[in-house]
Amino acid sequence: MAGPMEGVRVVELGVWIAGPAAGGVLADWGADVVKIEPPKGDPARSFQRMLGGDMPNNPVFELDNRGKRSIVIDLANEEGKALALELLDGADVFLTNVRADAMARAGLDPETLLARNPRLVYGHISGYGLEGPDANRAAYDIAAFWARSGIASLLAPPGGPLPFQRGGMGDHSTGVAFAGAISAALFSRSRTGKGQLVSTSLLRQGVYTIGFDLNMVLGWGLHPSIGTREAMGNVAINNYTAGDGRRFWIVGLEGDRHWPPLARCAGHPEWIDDERFATARDRAMNAATLITMLDEAFATKPLDEWAVIFEAEVDMFWAPVNTAEDIVNDPQLRHAGGLVEVPDEHGTTTMIASPSDFHGTPWAPRWIAPRLGEHTAEILTEIGRNDDQIAALSAAGAVALEAAE
Repeated sequence: MAGPMEGVRVVELGVWIAGPAAGGVLADWGADVVKIEPPKGDPARSFQRMLGGDMPNNPVFELDNRGKRSIVIDLANEEGKALALELLDGADVFLTNVRADAMARAGLDPETLLARNPRLVYGHISGYGLEGPDANRAAYDIAAFWARSGIASLLAPPGGPLPFQRGGMGDHSTGVAFAGAISAALFSRSRTGKGQLVSTSLLRQGVYTIGFDLNMVLGWGLHPSIGTREAMGNVAINNYTAGDGRRFWIVGLEGDRHWPPLARCAGHPEWIDDERFATARDRAMNAATLITMLDEAFATKPLDEWAVIFEAEVDMFWAPVNTAEDIVNDPQLRHAGGLVEVPDEHGTTTMIASPSDFHGTPWAPRWIAPRLGEHTAEILTEIGRNDDQIAALSAAGAVALEAAE
């Protein structure tokens, strides 16, 4: 159950979410991911205090860092920098989301590392790309992915407030896409023998996320306005509320195909022949009236009863609008592989899975996220340092052993 990346050595210098998310996916897939952390640790470790107060664990950090090994190296220390370079000499992949100018100052830029290790795949996630005036501009996903890409504005109703994204949305989509890009570069190396620089940015991922709209802007100079449920011309693509207050979404993209099942499910088959609703154009012209009628019909039963009725219609496409608590308890999520049991010191911890499975080379999570510096001595031993040398490196401040969190 090691996964398709078994035998791949990844060295990660990642902070917060985007870089560690890519490394976390690769670790799930079986790669040996060595996480270089500064003496104070990846700042994402602070999520435990920031969001959980006195909670005993850190589920945000766990999601992106399970299955990795942590080594604490002070890159400002010359001996520490030399150790990092030695680790990278034996790596297949280097993964970072630290800004390019900082990497250059540390001597860990692509040119330097690829000259030392031509087989290395150097993966860099930035905020805005590696070229241009904003190449070294600081960016979290809410800045580059959410705000500047246009996502926030496209989700805001006219004149209404801007929506806030959920934590790590852009980081996680960028991370999983980047894990695929790194895999492609490794595939190329298997044929050519050469590594390369692989890059993406939060801005690039954000723009691709709303490429449906933005490619229309490029091609037509326009895009659809944000939908409101009261103004949906196709009433079969809308959200409604059941009698118990639970909401659901009807997803009948083909109006003429999906309108009759909707009318039957609502308990009003006579609406199918109603001249006000006979064609897609008629339904659009009378959408406000029809939506009100559907609202009144759906308010008569709880969602569980509607679910039974909907399932009896083969062309009735719908989904419940789940809360966070609903989805983690949805049986289908486990059937879809969306939850995994991660080994810990007490047994296992249930976590969200990374979003791909390999049916010929299945993966399984190996352990929870490492403590800060948990594997420093182990990794240094692997590159030939004995106990006395490790103690000397620690005393010199080049590394830290089991650093306090």
